[in-house]
Amino acid sequence: MTERLQKLLSQWGVASRRQAEALIQAGRVKVNGTVAHLGQKADPNLDAITLDNHPLGPKNRPAQFYLLLNKPLGVVCTCDDPWGRSTVLDLLPPPLRSGQGIHPVGRLDANSTGALILTNDGELTYRLTHPRHHIPKTYRVWVQGHPSRHALAQWQQGITLEGRPTLPATVRQVTQRPDRTELEVVLREGRKRQIRRVAEALGHPVVKLHRIAIGSVYLASLMPGNVRDLTKHEVNALKSGLINADSFLKSH
Repeated sequence: MTERLQKLLSQWGVASRRQAEALIQAGRVKVNGTVAHLGQKADPNLDAITLDNHPLGPKNRPAQFYLLLNKPLGVVCTCDDPWGRSTVLDLLPPPLRSGQGIHPVGRLDANSTGALILTNDGELTYRLTHPRHHIPKTYRVWVQGHPSRHALAQWQQGITLEGRPTLPATVRQVTQRPDRTELEVVLREGRKRQIRRVAEALGHPVVKLHRIAIGSVYLASLMPGNVRDLTKHEVNALKSGLINADSFLKSH
């Protein structure tokens, strides 16, 4: 059965679909000895598929890894960085940094910290980051000043960013200091720098942003810069959450 190459590569744990597309565009993937092109299909039972001239296929697939990292400040959520900044892969044990296809699922900007999943299960990455699915992500956010009830209600109901309303969010006040407020924010979508942009639009710029959970996967006592394996229960909960998220979409 033929499938698009980027889907095959993600299923085999080589890379996420987006990264697989980049590998194909870079001319690093061949089918039967010929450089592949984006959108090309292949039958893994009949065609010889290689990456950098190394054979690929279900038999060559590395063991699957599902990891949770507490991303520290200043580290970027990429597999490599042209400016030489520290990446999330640099925080993994040396045997996992290359050759295993491990990549971050989604992103936290360099100035944000907290929970980040890394895996070489390309299909899970694709589904977790696809706009159709809305896995809740929980953040602790320090903002400047003291947001009014009206401002928090606006945030909860959604505001318009780039001509499109944000989905409803859960926002509650945790504590206050003289010049800032700590909020707990639960989002079911992940637009670029969404929390920072919404807070700025409401007049309360973000001072500090820390993600404490992805779905039912919590950082708990995991220290900054440390990584742990997800439990089988956590992996199954993430996968089942993709199904449960569809019911949320139908109700909003």
